[in-house]
Amino acid sequence: MFQTVISALNEGFVQTLKLFVVTLVGSIPLGLIICFGSMSRWAPLGLPGRRLAARKAALDRQLEEDGEPIVDGGRVLSPVSARKKSGSLGFWSKVLLGFKPISLISRLIVWIIRGTPLMLQLLIIFYIPGYIFDSNPWNFAEGRFAAAAVMFIVNYACYFSEIYRGGIQGVPLGQQEAGQVLGMTKGQIFRHVTLLQMIKRIVPPMANEVITLVKDTSLARIISYQEVIWAGYAFLKGSHGYSGLIWPLFFTGIYYLIFNGIVSFLLGRLERKLEFFR
Repeated sequence: MFQTVISALNEGFVQTLKLFVVTLVGSIPLGLIICFGSMSRWAPLGLPGRRLAARKAALDRQLEEDGEPIVDGGRVLSPVSARKKSGSLGFWSKVLLGFKPISLISRLIVWIIRGTPLMLQLLIIFYIPGYIFDSNPWNFAEGRFAAAAVMFIVNYACYFSEIYRGGIQGVPLGQQEAGQVLGMTKGQIFRHVTLLQMIKRIVPPMANEVITLVKDTSLARIISYQEVIWAGYAFLKGSHGYSGLIWPLFFTGIYYLIFNGIVSFLLGRLERKLEFFR
């Protein structure tokens, strides 16, 4: 019986490890993309916004000149009308200049993902497509793993993106300006000035998220993905010819302790390797 339990738990742990590795490999680069998206300054309506801002500045200058006629768009305005017009131009110029769709979409995605439970997200991605389409697109051999992997990658990419953003913004702006003075491009400044310092800053919070990921893989059982907790719980339900065995479920904790211990050790080594940035 013990060999049967260990064999089943080992198979479940392999599935847990597979989900963990795929999530890390996918979420680390995707998180950087989302981070750049949320920090994007691209404003498609920036040109008309700048024109309105220029008109506002011209009106403000004329308002400061006592006794001079105030002209805007070929029309002479009274001081009261000019002040109202200046306020309106200032408001709409800020609206147009502040409309940054890439940043808004990226921040909206991060807000939704971080604001809802991962378990609920797994249920949505696995079951909702079946209600929308004629058949469930996850209905294939590795469908449950694929659905879990996609949702885990997106979820952790959103958390990683905020860590990246904090690391990038933590680098003193003066160092980036110094790179510009030296004639470096934005890409060169990021690679040679920002990146290494960012890595040093993000390793501790990233380590916490990775350790959390080890334990969060157990949530995939909500869509019947057969990870190690599922394998242990199967003996309680009566699978493998045994019924009412609860100790295999508790035994799964040993797998998580060993796995987390190895991950913590490796991340600790990485953090010590980066001590030279202090």
